[in-house]
Amino acid sequence: MRVTFITTGGTIAKTYDEYRGALRNDRPVVENIVAALRLPDLEVTYKHILYKDSLDLTEADRRLIVESTRVTLSEADAIIVVHGTDTLTVTGELLYRELHPPPIPVVLTGAMRPFEFRDSDALQNVTEALLACRLVEPGIYVVMHNRV
Repeated sequence: MRVTFITTGGTIAKTYDEYRGALRNDRPVVENIVAALRLPDLEVTYKHILYKDSLDLTEADRRLIVESTRVTLSEADAIIVVHGTDTLTVTGELLYRELHPPPIPVVLTGAMRPFEFRDSDALQNVTEALLACRLVEPGIYVVMHNRV
């Protein structure tokens, strides 16, 4: 199965900057999450398009997410959009309006705590998103905290 992760930032990707004493969104972490899993029959690719908290996303950013997803529909068997949780549903609704019905599953996920934190939900949510890609019919979904 070919899965493409489209990463946009969000809490899941925040890292702690010890020098500034603050959380930052300046690099992807989803590769580290996927590397922690055993996925021998999965071909994973990544498109890192944004590094933003979802509260800072603009309409142009959301258009970029939609267009990146649209282009990727023919390149993968499923797409996972890694997104901040605060406005994840706003982007999900736009994807639904613009791409419905997609020919493959498009799954949005994120986390309430950064992957670097000990009690992060990032690994669970990415794992569940990957599982959902195998089980759901083509469509737009949000997968987090044991729910689709």
